[in-house]
Amino acid sequence: MELKSLLVDSKTTWVEFPGLDGFEVELANLSRKELQGIRKNCLNNKFNRKTRQFEESLDDEKFVREFAQKTVKNWKGLTVEHLSTLMLIDTNKASAEEIPYSVDNAEILVANSAEFDTWLNEVVFDLENFRDSRERKVPGKAPDPVSK
Repeated sequence: MELKSLLVDSKTTWVEFPGLDGFEVELANLSRKELQGIRKNCLNNKFNRKTRQFEESLDDEKFVREFAQKTVKNWKGLTVEHLSTLMLIDTNKASAEEIPYSVDNAEILVANSAEFDTWLNEVVFDLENFRDSRERKVPGKAPDPVSK
């Protein structure tokens, strides 16, 4: 059997954001290869006159935009009240109780909420979040011989 035949390009799952009841986010896992591709795509080469060499710098805004597009696929239950705990907003300008998902809204949330960004990074790189429930194993518990 070849490992290549077992690889899955991407998988999504719904994950509840801790502490904000009803706020769930559909996330896609991000492989190491995909992360490297995003990073490479967001690098800029600038010539440093002092050292007379090119130096790489990461375009943070572009990285956040591409990272959000690849990982945050949808959400439900993000209310204005929830959003106000994640980032500083003007609640007087909020015209709807629930904030709809859009690529632009996802980018803004990732870019402006350190709490959401930290959680996102923890979740999308943890493979356990993307395993089917039948594939998940409880740590320290022996497999049930009857279920084989």
